[in-house]
Amino acid sequence: MSKKHEGTLAALFEDPVRANIAWRDVESLLKALGAEISEGRGSRVRVALNGVRAVFHEPHPEKEICKAAVRDVRAFLENAGIEH
Repeated sequence: MSKKHEGTLAALFEDPVRANIAWRDVESLLKALGAEISEGRGSRVRVALNGVRAVFHEPHPEKEICKAAVRDVRAFLENAGIEH
């Protein structure tokens, strides 16, 4: 994992929850962790990692994910066994 990915992972687990994390950085982190990513209908993105599956919504027109999405990604990573 690169320093950029480590920074994104740290940002996802920061308290208070941040609202300025770019979706492309999250997607890049997930790929670096070995996640399988596929496009769903509309803005849905299906992700599978370590036997855990989730569906996220790619933000639009913004580039950053909202606080609720940060919490969802955080929970997904924790369920997949990824620690910060």
